[in-house]
Amino acid sequence: MGVLEQLNRKAGVIVGDDVLRLFEYAQEKQFAIPAINVTSSSTVVAALEAARDQNCPVILQTSQGGAAYFAGKGVSNDGQKASIAGAIAAAHYIRSIAPAYGIPVILHTDHCAKKLLPWLDGMLDEDERYFKLHGEPLFSSHMIDLSEEPVDYNIQTTQAYLKRAAPHEAEIGITGGEEDGVNNEDVDNNSLYTQPEDILAIHNALSAVSPYFSIAAGFGNVHGVYKPGNVRLHPELLSKHQAYVKEQTGSKKDKPVFFVFHGGSGSSKAEYKEAISYGVVKVNVDTDMQYAYLSGVRDYVLNKKDYLMSTVGNPEGADKPNKKFFDPRVWVREGEKTMSKRTQEALEDFNTSGQL
Repeated sequence: MGVLEQLNRKAGVIVGDDVLRLFEYAQEKQFAIPAINVTSSSTVVAALEAARDQNCPVILQTSQGGAAYFAGKGVSNDGQKASIAGAIAAAHYIRSIAPAYGIPVILHTDHCAKKLLPWLDGMLDEDERYFKLHGEPLFSSHMIDLSEEPVDYNIQTTQAYLKRAAPHEAEIGITGGEEDGVNNEDVDNNSLYTQPEDILAIHNALSAVSPYFSIAAGFGNVHGVYKPGNVRLHPELLSKHQAYVKEQTGSKKDKPVFFVFHGGSGSSKAEYKEAISYGVVKVNVDTDMQYAYLSGVRDYVLNKKDYLMSTVGNPEGADKPNKKFFDPRVWVREGEKTMSKRTQEALEDFNTSGQL
């Protein structure tokens, strides 16, 4: 029995109970689903291709900046208009193309800090319009990241949005480093570790509204790329959080919380495995994917540079055309290949491969 036996929708974007069942199954089988940030149709298909080839589900997500890029850098983002339009465009594109890959896909939006809440409001408006037409929201879930705010504000605001909205991922505590729209590079390291009382508080507040939420707890995670040894992860804290929530709520589940691993780029396989064993069901991977995409394009340009200096004329002859070398479909595809390969590595690291 695999993932597909748990789901009503076997391929394409899944929502609601299907997402809940997928996360429950992931905890049971001890795997996590990589959440790949996408900024274009090219990055979308690179991730989908990897998940299809590895026979497993995947999460595709847009950040506020990535969504604005999807809309086009020439579009004004006053009032988050470009980010709203880009996220909606990406969602419709993913909904259209994902079924062709034959795998279940969670359609998510990444970090939404307090200053970016108008972006979330615009997407929720579209969720509601889509629901009226199709009986389900456009997006599978959204992330509210109020980790820079006081805990009480974080909980109250997230709870209010959950009452309105599609399933939410709530970040509590701080994930260091810099991510689109959120910069916590200068925080005290002690702030990178969420307290169990805070996990319990947000779990209880959101559970009173809906079971459709996950929590991105801080256990030393840092966004970006850092030298080995500079980041001190303590995944064992997640185990303590699970035990504390179970004890305080009387839950029959050993892992009552769906945890999310943010700031995962550069972490070791052992750290991923340990975190997943404590109930992590989703791991964000962005920085590594950006570099992987670049590497394919970079290597192609370096290897074919003598064919890319003019439209005609190359080492094979002064009259030889170069169109087949500079056609964007050729060199963009090289970026897709290397990003897809890196996605497959993540799927293997998180034990996601073959779970369908």
